[in-house]
Amino acid sequence: MIDEAALTKIFASLQYAARKHRLQRRKSGDETPYINHPISVVETLWSIGGVRDPAVLVAAVLHDTVEDTDATLDEIEATFGADVRALVAEVTDDKNLPKPERKQLQVERASRLSPGAKLIRLADKAWNVYDVGCTPPADWPHERRVEYLAWTERVVAGMRGCNEALEAHYDSILAGARAQLAADEVRSD
Repeated sequence: MIDEAALTKIFASLQYAARKHRLQRRKSGDETPYINHPISVVETLWSIGGVRDPAVLVAAVLHDTVEDTDATLDEIEATFGADVRALVAEVTDDKNLPKPERKQLQVERASRLSPGAKLIRLADKAWNVYDVGCTPPADWPHERRVEYLAWTERVVAGMRGCNEALEAHYDSILAGARAQLAADEVRSD
């Protein structure tokens, strides 16, 4: 149940994430403000996934702050609590590792994530797939987009069974992204 204190914490997380991501843009072709992504992730959890756990919703808003800004897990814990810190930590990649290793670790660890982290990762992957299918980064060739979609499918395979509605949403977005890639390939021929 979302009470006044939980709602206040969710709003505070939105403000915190907006401040941390204020100078960032998504890599997507339309270069939207970065904050739109965590907002979309939390809205998807709420509207499609029916998620009402305040810690999961706050962590969803903050899921990229440690990985992509100067935010720290200690700062997240001090501001939002140990439960939020734990969820953010679970979905944060270690940027000190090479990208191929980080991607492989996501696949290997997907089934061992906590239920809340699985929900966040699933909604995040759905939006990333949407971006790669519909507004891809300008410098991503067709093959890289195809490989990215296949990789997300391997990650999501390890999280199946956590939320039927979110999984169906991901599947629908994946199918749409693949159709878009196929149409793009036909146009380029």
